Amino acid sequence: QVQLVESGGGLVQAGGSLRLSCAAAGRTLIDVAMGWFRQSPGKEREFVAGISWSGETTEYTDSAKGRFTISRDNAKKTLLLQMNSLKPEDTAIYFCAAKTGAIVTWDSAWNDWGQGTQVTVSS
Repeated sequence: QVQLVESGGGLVQAGGSLRLSCAAAGRTLIDVAMGWFRQSPGKEREFVAGISWSGETTEYTDSAKGRFTISRDNAKKTLLLQMNSLKPEDTAIYFCAAKTGAIVTWDSAWNDWGQGTQVTVSS
């Protein structure tokens, strides 16, 4: 099991940037993919970005491509999400998640979750 704690959310104007962090603790991160999901009021939780344990493979939802960058530092057990050119529709609670094996986009396959951090983008 991996314990996850997110930070870095907040209020930003449209066009601005935020960097989310996720601190991991517990088991080794070898063969553990990590990812970011988000959930807006009245909507289902959706995949935003994922990264393989080695960092060599990344995957993004279409709306995040070209604006968001996911990265990880296994030595520091940290996951990052750099978000640029933010839009009001990016407003959501952002969750850090971990799973063994490959990146997948459906949330039911991810084993460990953080509590979430709120991101609000004003127009």
